[in-house]
Formats: sequence, structure tokens, C-alpha cells
Amino acid sequence: MPPFGPATEWVGPEPPTVERICAGGPLLVHFVDAADMNSVRTLPYVASWERRYGERGLTVLGVNSPRFPITANPQKLRAALARLEVSFPVAVDSSYAIWHDYGCEGWPSLFLWGRGGALRWFHFGEGEYAATEAAIQDELRAVDADTELPAPLAPLRPSDAPGALVAPPTEEAFPGGSPSEPWRPGEDDPPLELHYEAGGVWTTVEGSGTIRVSLDGGPEAGIEVEAPGAYELAGHERHEAHLMRLRPSAGQSVYSVGFAAGIP
Repeated sequence: MPPFGPATEWVGPEPPTVERICAGGPLLVHFVDAADMNSVRTLPYVASWERRYGERGLTVLGVNSPRFPITANPQKLRAALARLEVSFPVAVDSSYAIWHDYGCEGWPSLFLWGRGGALRWFHFGEGEYAATEAAIQDELRAVDADTELPAPLAPLRPSDAPGALVAPPTEEAFPGGSPSEPWRPGEDDPPLELHYEAGGVWTTVEGSGTIRVSLDGGPEAGIEVEAPGAYELAGHERHEAHLMRLRPSAGQSVYSVGFAAGIP
């Protein structure tokens, strides 16, 4: 199990060493970018596992390895995590040192270490929530066979159910040209228009103000942005096709427009 270096900066209270944590129970390490759509969609599950199993011996630690340059800044990262109400400690991994130590392959990446420090489960990307929770429960029972555990969480989205079939969504768009180059429209610039097929739409944005969104020429809805991060622009019950028009406030920087998978 790779340790966290003594110089690691943390958002939230600094945890004990991983060796000390795993001497008592399992450790879940969750790699994210707090401004990335896929990472943010996993956080409700991880937060629920911490609440359900923290008093039963599970420790949850986050690691923010920035996919977008926004969260490489610790102050902006703190604002993004505060908006998401992340309560567990998160390591600031702007140099990707921890990312490379763990061999991560994308955002998010998740590792479950058992008591004693053996790797028991890992997963790259969204999904496998039921299997992850089952692995957590197995490790808690290995520590205390008589511990009472709750029934597993119900899927938060239809596409999260075990065995759910989903339709491939439209590929992520980078209006500025790349994940590191945002689109900064001026007051007189036309809105961004995108045809897409997906179960939902998210944007990665920096800068306070209102993002105005309309679908298929309908009325605009306003999404207030107070902290940098990933914001949901539209959610659909199923995989749907739409024309989206997006109009940020002057001064806002739009890094990405991402599309979530939906059931057909």
C-alpha cells in the first residue's frame, strides 16, 4: 500500500498514516478531480459509505489529482470541495505523485485496502457501486464477524443498477480546445450550441455568475455558479437527443461540457 508522504497537504483534518489506519480496519482511497463530472457523480456513494461504515471501522480518504487546472490551486480546490460538502480528508495531489504511486488509469479511481494493508478491491471510472459496497462489507466482517451491517444502498440513478444497459453518450466537448484551455466568451459572443445524445449534461466551469441553458429552443434556465467545479446542466430519465444552447456570464471560464450515460 503506497503511503502518503509527510509533506502531503490535506483539505480537512490530516489523517493518521495509512499503516496506522489499516492496523485497525479497512481503508478506502478515492481519487477524483472535484471539477470533473465523472468524479462528482461518484461522491454521493462514497460519502454515504463513510456515513454508513465509518463508525464500524471504515476510513475514507480522498485524493484530488487535477484533470483540469482549476483544482491544481489548493484554494480553488477547497472551494470546490466545500460546495460538494465533502467531509472526509482529501489529499492535494497537484504534482500527481500519489496518482502515479497508485497506478491510476482515469477519473475516478478507487482502491480498498483491507486490515493489514492488502489490496482487496479496485475500480477505475464510474459504476460497480454494489460490488464496491459488498467488498467494504466483506472487509468489515473480516474484522468483526458479528458486526451488524445495513442493506446495500439502492442505486441513485437507473444507469447505476447492477447489469444496467446504457447507451453510449456523445463525446465530451472542450469549447476552448483542450482540458487546459477554457472558453471565455465575451458579452457579444454567440452562445455555444451542441447537439447531443445522453442521459444528462454537465459542465466544468470557473468564475461566479449564471450559466443560462436552453434545450431545443425552449426557455432559458439559470444555473448559479458560486465556486469552481462541475455543474449539472440537464438531466434526463433516459438516453435522449437534444440541441443545447449554453450562455455563460461574462468572465466565466468553461473548460468542458460532458455527457452522462443513460438507459435506452
